[in-house]
Amino acid sequence: MKEMKSVRRAFGAILIIMMYSVSQAQTLDRIVAVVGNDMILESELNAQVQFFVFNNRIDPKTQGLKEQVLQSMINEKLIVAKAIEDSVTVTDEEVSQQLDAVLQQRIQQVGSESRLEDLYGMPLSRIKREFRDEMRKNLLAQKLQQQRFGTTQISRLEVEEFFKTYKDSLGQVPEEVELAHIFVKPKFDEEAKAAARQKLQALVDSITAGAAFSEIAKRHSEDPGSAAQGGDLGFVRRGQFVKEFESAVFALQEGTVSGIVESEFGLHIIQLLERRGEAVHPRHILIRIERTKASDDSTIALLKSLRERAVAGENFADLAKKYSQDEETASIGGSLGVAELEQLDKNFYPTVAPLKEGEINEPAKLTVGNSYGYHIVLMKKRTLAHEPSLEHDYHRIETIAMNYKRNKEYASWLEGLKNSIYWEARL
Repeated sequence: MKEMKSVRRAFGAILIIMMYSVSQAQTLDRIVAVVGNDMILESELNAQVQFFVFNNRIDPKTQGLKEQVLQSMINEKLIVAKAIEDSVTVTDEEVSQQLDAVLQQRIQQVGSESRLEDLYGMPLSRIKREFRDEMRKNLLAQKLQQQRFGTTQISRLEVEEFFKTYKDSLGQVPEEVELAHIFVKPKFDEEAKAAARQKLQALVDSITAGAAFSEIAKRHSEDPGSAAQGGDLGFVRRGQFVKEFESAVFALQEGTVSGIVESEFGLHIIQLLERRGEAVHPRHILIRIERTKASDDSTIALLKSLRERAVAGENFADLAKKYSQDEETASIGGSLGVAELEQLDKNFYPTVAPLKEGEINEPAKLTVGNSYGYHIVLMKKRTLAHEPSLEHDYHRIETIAMNYKRNKEYASWLEGLKNSIYWEARL
């Protein structure tokens, strides 16, 4: 469903469109489409074409590309018009949170807030004002589609009819693996931790004496994702930080600075800039703690012993619940679920690919973001590539059939919008 994907990806495209439009609007201001009371300018179309070409890695001279992109933009505006007609609403807080999230993503992409301002030729506050309304419209479109298609259901009879009709077009079911793992992070060396704490305390003392938090962060923070922005992490909701950091930041009052906080990444001090509902806007300074070879060796030895116990007959899931430090999977026995073998992360694939069903690998290093640990992986089940069947692949076929049904409903609904809302393309 290309149109729905386009709406979902529109958040990422808005900033690109605005940047291109700001620089080109004076010379490329021809109206290329009208939808209800709204319009599409040629500058906006050209920006969206650029985004489409970059995102899909296609030749910008592809025949009919502009027309295809313009129709997608028209479809999006038709949906927005219908959302407004149906009195669908989004709150100012929802708009602000999405806007802040997209801006922070773009700041990370270009390297700094000042770089983003240079690219747009305006301060961040004005960037927010310029396309706040565009962000609201995209949220309206997304919410309307969720209301109309988010609860679509499909019966077993419909799945069976779909499979009977399209069986020959589905292709092979790729090889799948069902996995579980036990993940352990090396402990910090106490001497290294003490040295990092002493270094961070000196920075705390400088801030207490009047130094600017942001300047200290730029010069000394060891978080590559935020140091250039003075440690700024943007607006974030609960569940997006590791638990130690989250507990500390949500306990702060606006303008206050935390004590030293330890997480899996190292030692932090945190300043809360603003609180907006359930979202917080913090900045931090991170000093990493170097893990030693001795702590790595100790972790590997532990995992080797756990592997030996599992091979000898102990229940792998019970061992995972007791020892694994993967918070998302430990409580469910280390289960990683089912995945297509060829779709596994490139850092994970070499560990899993050689395993036979029932085998457990020797401890292997696993990098997670800016941190790392070691894990052992159990190959619970391995299913070779095969022709699809309702008996063995019902849930996969059900998902495909559901998407097909939603596509048809969406296309029919969109045609109805085209017949009920005025629109005109002028390419």
